[in-house]
Amino acid sequence: MQKLSLDAQVRDHLKRAAAASTGRSADTVYGGHERVLRQTLVALTAGTSLSEHENPGEATIHVLHGRVRLLAGEHHWDGMAGDLLIIPEARHSLEALEDAAVLLTVAKTG
Repeated sequence: MQKLSLDAQVRDHLKRAAAASTGRSADTVYGGHERVLRQTLVALTAGTSLSEHENPGEATIHVLHGRVRLLAGEHHWDGMAGDLLIIPEARHSLEALEDAAVLLTVAKTG
């Protein structure tokens, strides 16, 4: 069994995101391309976004720190620490309303 402190990871990645020219930092904390399940910690500075992209399978965003907005077409959902957002099966983007960190969980289909 492995144990990982998400709180420590969030602190580290928020520092990395603040220092990065892109305003973001990410790391796969479980799984990967060779597995069905992948969990990625993503940190974004306020105003930074992940541009619109396709949904690779069933996916959720667990907001660990800050506030984010998930956008899909004309719809959007705001999330804050503790919220779980279900990513729609459509093109979508994610924007940080304030410095934020999320745990992206994806189960690839097909």
